[in-house]
Amino acid sequence: MATALNTVLGRIAADVLFKPSPKAPLQVRMDRFTHRVALLVGIAALLMFVMALMQATPITEVFLLAVALAVSVIPEGLPVALTVALAIGMRRMAKRNVIVRRLIAVEALGSCTLIATDKTGTLTVNQLTSRRIALPNGEVWEISGEGIVPEGSILTSRGAPSEDEAALLERLCQVAVLTNEGFLGRTESGWSHHGDAVDVAFLVMAHKAGVVKAEMTNTFPEIETIPYESEQQFSASLNSVDGRQCAFVKGALERLLPMCTTMAIPGQDIAIKHDMIEQLAYSLANEGYRVLALAAGDIELDQAQAFTEEKLHGLTLIGLVAIIDPLRTEAKGAVAACREAGIEVAMITDDHPATALTIAQELNIVESADQLVAGPDLQLALDSGTIDQLTAKARCFARVGPRQKLEIVQSLQRNGHFVAVSGDGANDAPALRTAQVGVAMGLNGTDVARETSDLIVTDDNFASIVAGVEEGRVAFANVRKVIFLLISTGAAELVLFTLALLTGLPLPLMAVQLLWLNLVTNGIQDVALAFEPGEGNEMRQSPRSPHEPIFNRIMIERVIISALVIGTVAFLLFQWLIARGYTLDEARNGTLLLMVLFENVHVFNCRSEARSVFRHNPLRNPILLIGTVAAQLVHIGAMYTPWLRDVLHVQPISPQHWLELLGFALTVLIAMELHKAIRKRYLH
Repeated sequence: MATALNTVLGRIAADVLFKPSPKAPLQVRMDRFTHRVALLVGIAALLMFVMALMQATPITEVFLLAVALAVSVIPEGLPVALTVALAIGMRRMAKRNVIVRRLIAVEALGSCTLIATDKTGTLTVNQLTSRRIALPNGEVWEISGEGIVPEGSILTSRGAPSEDEAALLERLCQVAVLTNEGFLGRTESGWSHHGDAVDVAFLVMAHKAGVVKAEMTNTFPEIETIPYESEQQFSASLNSVDGRQCAFVKGALERLLPMCTTMAIPGQDIAIKHDMIEQLAYSLANEGYRVLALAAGDIELDQAQAFTEEKLHGLTLIGLVAIIDPLRTEAKGAVAACREAGIEVAMITDDHPATALTIAQELNIVESADQLVAGPDLQLALDSGTIDQLTAKARCFARVGPRQKLEIVQSLQRNGHFVAVSGDGANDAPALRTAQVGVAMGLNGTDVARETSDLIVTDDNFASIVAGVEEGRVAFANVRKVIFLLISTGAAELVLFTLALLTGLPLPLMAVQLLWLNLVTNGIQDVALAFEPGEGNEMRQSPRSPHEPIFNRIMIERVIISALVIGTVAFLLFQWLIARGYTLDEARNGTLLLMVLFENVHVFNCRSEARSVFRHNPLRNPILLIGTVAAQLVHIGAMYTPWLRDVLHVQPISPQHWLELLGFALTVLIAMELHKAIRKRYLH
């Protein structure tokens, strides 16, 4: 007997507790980004230090220059803006039935390249209904009625069952209710149920045949049970029947067939015919039914012996039950949306391979049987390389156990995918922890699955996962927009300082003015930019590679162009003011106001990498519009506030001068619009 970590639950706990979660793409990108920014600041500071010393600049001024440079380049407002962007994404996901447990998972779901999803309850409605009963001799009976209300009938191909057929039906229903952990009962408000969906479907079927669980358990007292586990794919009950010990078993046909030596037909039991029964089950599975077998038989068990699988032999196969679980109406569209977004979908289920393949083909997850891999195929794989070859093309996995689900996720990751996995059981916890994004089911999920996951889908719907992907992409796009705003304005300040140093002019801005510019005026805008809604094309783009840096080619182009325009125009203004005889404080005052106006204008360039500012409705993000006006008013207010005016070394200016500076600030809008137009014309 095993204990502690050697038990099944212990191994699950070990897989969860001793295996750290992989880093989210945003964490990897931000780590790389901060290292590069630090390196850039260090190199720039060293170069300016050398240049300043070569010009015989006093050491105190060199120190102030280094401080000013660090303040200008380092995006001090990024941590706050980044947190706000992810928090807004979390709130938007919650409105679309996705609860975020780890803030960083907001962006991670949007970066996934493959979603490995359960079938039951996620792609289907999880309202199982028994539709057919197949006898071992090939005869198929129809079951009428829908849902959990036990209204309907069971009819043979000739109509009502004969006496012998009715007796066989009762035997089958006895197995269905005695191996059952579900509940079905009538209350004042109607029929009530709880338990596994398969068990409830069996109870409803038995009710239609006049067999009630409570009556059966009173007539045939339970002695011992073998609960259902996904690894063993069956459940069994040992009951006392007229003084005999009788085993009742239900589960997957391939698990029950080896236990049976006879099969039941109306009026008698005969030698079992494996090929005929397997073909019958395959034909039902090929129609999309989930097929379960039911068997029973007397066994001899001493008081000292345990009721185990080894005791289940010499049984009689009574029949097969075909259960249907309708697809969610939105499932096919959600899978198609994933395809359009460049995300692959894999279905993982413990259903029969024929059933799984039919469902997967109906949802357009797979095109042919070549994309199907069954659990036994994975068991035969000798090493991880062989498993990787199987999972490279497979997108439908059938008869899969929890441990195999973990192996599939790990293999998909080795094949280069960024994987999101859905699960609801405790056995799914290792796969949920190993995946880059673990998605637990909120309605039917276990506490273990929910605690292990990064996200919880409150309606157990695959379409909600896809909606979460869209919101994750919007969140990441907003993070990029905020970073672009902060880095481009910081780079512009670097250009401004470099030009001033090269021409021998004083520092255009003081360190306190830079802090005011970056943290206050720009800080209001970058937080407001995080509220930007989606542009509408998020699900028509391929997922970004997890290894792609935040600074891709287009962002580098945009940073260089905007930094050169802002920095050069600001420097020319500062140089002109000094040349016209303005004092240093007056020149800095005008330059600082121009930089604030540049930021006010430039934030609207940041709303999209490709779409023109003039095609963006400013009212779609009223917070940004208000924030931009507020940033300008805060700075104007500082000019008129005595103590703050003294700290910042600023002073009021005339409306005419303000309008002139606004005209200069519009140059960055013209430059970025030209860049967008050129890229649209020549690179698309």
